[in-house]
Amino acid sequence: MTNELDKSYDPQTVEAHVTQRWADVNAFHAEPDDPGDPGDPYCIVIPPPNVTAALHLGHALNNTLQDVIIRWRRMAGDNAVWIPGTDHAGIATQTVVEKRLLQEKGKRRTDYSRDAFVARTQAWKDEYEQRITEQLQAMGCSCDWERRRFTMDPTCAHAVREAFFRLYKDGLIYRGKRLVNWDPVTQTALADDEVESEAIDGHFWYMNYPLVNDDGSPCAELDHVTVATTRPETMLGDTAVAINPADPRAADLRGKCVRLPIVNRIIPIIEDDYVVQPDPDSSDEKARFATGFLKVTPAHDPNDYEIGQRHDLLVINVFAPDASISKDHGWLDWGQTNHDPFCEHLQGLDRYEAREAIVTWFREQDLLQDVRPYQHAVGHSYRSHVPIEPYLSDQWYVKVTDDRLAGAALRAMTADQRMSDAAHTSTSDSDWQNQLRFTPARYARTFQQWHENIRDWCISRQLWWGHQIPVWRRPKSLVAPPRDIGQIVEQLQQWYFEGRLVTQYRGEFVPLADVEKQDLDLTAFFYCVRDPDGHDRPIVEFLESLGLERDPDVLDTWFSSALWPISTLGWPNEDNNAPLQAWNPSSTLITAREIITLWVSRMVMFNIYFRDCLPFTDVFIHAMIQDGDGQKMSKSLGNGVDPLDIIHSHGADAMRFTLVSMTTQTQDVRLPVDIVCPHTGKMFEPHMTTDAAGHHVAAPIQDCPEDPTRKMVSGYGLASGKVAPTDDMPLARNTSPKFDNGRNFANKMWNAGRFAMAVLARGADQPTEARPHTSNRSLADRWILARLARTIQQADDALAGFQFSVYSQALYDFFWRDLCDWYLEAIKPVVANDDPAGATSRQTLAACLDAALRLMHPAMPYITERLWQHLNDVLPDRQTTGVNLSPSDLCVRAPWPTIDPALIDAQAESDFDWMQQIVAAVRQVRNIHKVSPRQTVPITARASAELADRTAPIRDLIQTMASAEVGDISPKITKPDDAVATVIGDMEIYVHGLVDAAAESDQLTKRLEDLQKNQSALTGRLNNKGYTDKAPAHLVQQTRDQLADVEKEIAAVQGMLNQ
Repeated sequence: MTNELDKSYDPQTVEAHVTQRWADVNAFHAEPDDPGDPGDPYCIVIPPPNVTAALHLGHALNNTLQDVIIRWRRMAGDNAVWIPGTDHAGIATQTVVEKRLLQEKGKRRTDYSRDAFVARTQAWKDEYEQRITEQLQAMGCSCDWERRRFTMDPTCAHAVREAFFRLYKDGLIYRGKRLVNWDPVTQTALADDEVESEAIDGHFWYMNYPLVNDDGSPCAELDHVTVATTRPETMLGDTAVAINPADPRAADLRGKCVRLPIVNRIIPIIEDDYVVQPDPDSSDEKARFATGFLKVTPAHDPNDYEIGQRHDLLVINVFAPDASISKDHGWLDWGQTNHDPFCEHLQGLDRYEAREAIVTWFREQDLLQDVRPYQHAVGHSYRSHVPIEPYLSDQWYVKVTDDRLAGAALRAMTADQRMSDAAHTSTSDSDWQNQLRFTPARYARTFQQWHENIRDWCISRQLWWGHQIPVWRRPKSLVAPPRDIGQIVEQLQQWYFEGRLVTQYRGEFVPLADVEKQDLDLTAFFYCVRDPDGHDRPIVEFLESLGLERDPDVLDTWFSSALWPISTLGWPNEDNNAPLQAWNPSSTLITAREIITLWVSRMVMFNIYFRDCLPFTDVFIHAMIQDGDGQKMSKSLGNGVDPLDIIHSHGADAMRFTLVSMTTQTQDVRLPVDIVCPHTGKMFEPHMTTDAAGHHVAAPIQDCPEDPTRKMVSGYGLASGKVAPTDDMPLARNTSPKFDNGRNFANKMWNAGRFAMAVLARGADQPTEARPHTSNRSLADRWILARLARTIQQADDALAGFQFSVYSQALYDFFWRDLCDWYLEAIKPVVANDDPAGATSRQTLAACLDAALRLMHPAMPYITERLWQHLNDVLPDRQTTGVNLSPSDLCVRAPWPTIDPALIDAQAESDFDWMQQIVAAVRQVRNIHKVSPRQTVPITARASAELADRTAPIRDLIQTMASAEVGDISPKITKPDDAVATVIGDMEIYVHGLVDAAAESDQLTKRLEDLQKNQSALTGRLNNKGYTDKAPAHLVQQTRDQLADVEKEIAAVQGMLNQ
């Protein structure tokens, strides 16, 4: 026999062997027009991991779920492709590369040329892209590796340039000076959905501003007004104080001004409905803290900016890009006011240093009225994690508020998941409308609310790493127009008519055909080149010869990610592009909830806009993995688990099965995190402590459980910098006891598979019928085939509904409990026989093992592939009537099992279930009385004639499964003095020779307690009107029947206790 299985399951050996087999036949590759793969197209594009670092456990979960679905659809006959790739992750990658350069070489980005820095970042990308690919392959991801993409590779870059050009030409990309979310660490703008809100314990400072007339003279009627602010440092940029017109004080202050302390700027008191009126008894917290006077800083607060626009206020920016105080970045009236010398002192101070200094100054000048503690939400950068700064800046925007983008995304939602709104309906008959479905459905509301309240998307980033914006303009320093302006315009017009160049003039799209040749302000033109790195390179050279410069900013990472479903398939090339035509729309997206707005939204808008179809029809949002305390896994807390560590210690299949089993449709799942001792290799629960922020973390230094004198460094100890690993005190890896469940199941599969195939091998050469007749099927055969039929149905339904834990539980129950615990034991007396019964049981066993391997393959591909290979050697033909099991050399390419519904034999299931109840009761008695497994015990039973007749056909099975000799079963049987009694429904079973009155009483008492708990639960369910009124009628009736059975058994047990 070739390809013998090792006695013990060794994941590393199996994974290496199977990986090579898959690679030898390019098992995961798909072609859209492959005549040998005529199934329906099915596509998943991987959420591209960032090339910032290796993958973590969240990636392992996400990619395992994708692989389960793609393997299922491939086996189900679809022409399935899973497209892998990575994301350049502009801000994140540039940040980590800059940190590395600073640590290793003591240099900053600006010490290099742009090209040199990009080259170094590219080297980082190459390193981590390869590492990420190796991790995905180690997890068993069945990606089509020939189709691997990177968001900055030539194919994707061409798609980005084309998308930008079309949006620019259509007036959906524009440049504007607006207040943006500014990250002062990475010094770049952020989109709204890149800002994370965090609750901060701060203060309200109550500051007095002297009241003056409009000429600056003191006001006789009132000395000052008091403003309340959480950000005193921004007062330097105040250009008004606002009061609500309904405030009783407003009339007396009309036409008045204040002298802004420190700056001595005279600013008006204005009236605006936005201002919250003070009310110490209000339920509105802002009203309780308000003074009724609002300092208005248009350059540093989005609400103040809107007030400034309404009242035509000056917009004064007092910060540098690093959020230090600066007069050089938009302090428009610097030098025009008689500012206090303290202003000079503030220059260059960090915003928080300036805050302290300004508060101190107000206190010393007796202008600080009060300070009150206040907790409020502050936006933080999702990358640097520091508070963002509202900052006035010129940026590029996509007009996602346009109905062609946000409106289309709303109309794409399925009607049953979309909250009713006439604005979302359309009279057009586009195929993509009402097709986008979220699972769980609650995330559809997140998607809808985002698009209903969306603001234009800031897409420019002040970085070097990324897609540089393909727009040129003439610097304002070059004021003199070039010679031969007429010839220049004619050349530009020619490129415009060829569709290679478009322009905007003073922020508005202007067709070059309409441009006059005289009196042009060339510095006000922006030129967008369609393909600047390819066919249109001559246009770039022409523009730059005129002194024009390319915009130095790059596009937001999410711009290229938004094109991922089409750029990976070669868009914008529509002609002769079979992959694009077949696999876009793709089928399913599996991702996490935090990027519904960052990514899902934009893919939907762009795919509809550019191809008039959805990028996918189903979006599954999976849970977030937290540690055992409900905390997010992160490097800083040292509570993450490296997938490769789990693969090394437990095997890829064990990790995958555990992750699939954990994936319910709840919001988050918890994974207890333990430590692997580097001295002994044993797992233990770490000693925990609390960090300064209140997080529950592993103590930096841990003791070896077997020898406390030996120490180790925890993940938190390393991440926090509190302690560094040494040879004597090495770093300990994290793990989780939950993965033991997956490893145990894999071991069970291996051992049971080896046993079953050994049984099949012994009978393979016996001269039996080629296809045993169904009439020879025993009760056990009919039962296991019924269970197989139901399991296939459960698996199909669960996977179709993204019910991953239901799918894994169905497989676990069928293989471990049904096939191994019951069926294999039931057929032991006959399976080796050279007779019709033996042949039938072997054929049934082979079919069930075959089908089980196919069903489990999506979740546990390695072990099933290896067992499949051996099963092919042992018994190539495993067909049995009613079960469609087409042969295949590889499990990964084996057709998904289908089964004749007629095999669902309700009578066989009922009879076998009755046998299981009896056997379980006898086994419980045996365990209580510590009866040897080899010892056969006599049993009799008192039961009605009907129950006796029902039990008669399963006597042999009971004897086999319970190691019992079954005697009489009738209404006349009485309990022998030496017997222990147990009750199943209306049957009293007597196990002879085990008399122990106390033990028997304890057993019956325990049984009574269990029954009474069950009775209480069933009664509570039936007393719940929400259940009886809303649950299906057959389930309610089933509950009533269960309660009646339980009450009968309670009466019987009570009767026996009273004997």
